[in-house]
Amino acid sequence: MPRFRFTGRTQGNKMVQAEFETASKKEAKQKINQLAELRNIEISALEQKALYSYKVQGNGNSSKMIQGEQEAYSKEELTNALNKLGYQVVSIKKNFFNFRGTVSSGEVVTFIRLSADLLRQGLPYNEILTLLYEDTANKRLKNVIREIQKDLQDGKEGYEVYGKHTDVFGKFAAHMLGIASTSGNMAEVFESTAKFMERDALFKKNLRRSLLMPSIALAAILGVVLFYVGYIFPLMAEMFLEYNIQLPPMTAATLEASYFMQDHWIAITLTFITPIALFWYYVNTPKGKYVLDKYIIKIPVMGDLLHKMSIEIFARVFYTLYSDSGQNIEVIKTAAEACRNVYMERQIKDIAIKKMLRDGTGLVEALTATGIFTRTALSRFKLGAESGSVRDNAKQLADYYQVQTEYKLQTTVELINVGVNIIIAIVLAAITIVSSEAAIIQPTIEI
Repeated sequence: MPRFRFTGRTQGNKMVQAEFETASKKEAKQKINQLAELRNIEISALEQKALYSYKVQGNGNSSKMIQGEQEAYSKEELTNALNKLGYQVVSIKKNFFNFRGTVSSGEVVTFIRLSADLLRQGLPYNEILTLLYEDTANKRLKNVIREIQKDLQDGKEGYEVYGKHTDVFGKFAAHMLGIASTSGNMAEVFESTAKFMERDALFKKNLRRSLLMPSIALAAILGVVLFYVGYIFPLMAEMFLEYNIQLPPMTAATLEASYFMQDHWIAITLTFITPIALFWYYVNTPKGKYVLDKYIIKIPVMGDLLHKMSIEIFARVFYTLYSDSGQNIEVIKTAAEACRNVYMERQIKDIAIKKMLRDGTGLVEALTATGIFTRTALSRFKLGAESGSVRDNAKQLADYYQVQTEYKLQTTVELINVGVNIIIAIVLAAITIVSSEAAIIQPTIEI
């Protein structure tokens, strides 16, 4: 996350300077303006830390030339720092294209999994970070680990420490790791987070792999149809028209469709592309995401799968963070935010949590009022509430839905493959019929 520094003066002409982190320069300016208005500070400068490449040489002609990169707020600041270290500055250039590298999901899972294992062995977390820093080859991840270690040593809260690295860990993992530092059970939170991320990565990998061939097949059959109807078929059918032969119905209709495609291909292309582009834009807005998540869990087959996966995630996070102290509103809120469905999240926050706080409603009654939990889920929570083992029943629910969704994914993929094969068969049958009509005309031409 970008780091900024502001300089200003108070009404007593006292100079103040502070550093902070925020997502963008626009947000940084908004924060500074709010601070200036609140504290009566006159802001004189707002600087963003940037990466500079430098070349320096030590004292003496025989000294070796040294090259490197360093973050700083200005070229002058870096120059002064290098001079104080005894180096003679040769050149300093600002890196305008600061590509810091990427961190794969596998590397993130490895980091969290190793942290969980070492925490179970009783190692201090600071020592664990040192070990992971030394053994990590990814430069970007090394810098993140070093920054996490420094922030924790400075006494910063876990939410702040991990929250600024959501681009690396992801929103869910960063949120869970932030919770771990104050949960009193870091090892279990890390373990649950790693397990969820491993399962999520496996689900996405299997889904992509399973849908790859059907997608290629559909794209191929679409290309064949467009090429046949738009190019090959008109050449063949127009030969019959030269002899004033009346074309059979399907052949004539296909030829008309071909002429229409040739004359209006731009409009046809826009007719298909525009709705897709508008839909994509809409579902990436907050309202569109809410509407999509509300109705996607209601579609046959795939919707049921996604619905139960969200309930599984809710139950697993609930199990990880739940305590018997009775103060679990924050746990329910966190589990709702983790379930990866905006509609379900709002239902839990706006209905369940409000009923619990305002009316003193029990957990099961509050979850029932949301209308988003299955009978199986509600029965497990009800059984847990009656027996005093809500946490264990939440884990059982998560494990049950994990097995069920894995099986349902295989079934769903098989149904998709069957549907694609049916579409291909229908298209090939249509092409065959049209071609057969053309073949029937051929003998008439020879006579």
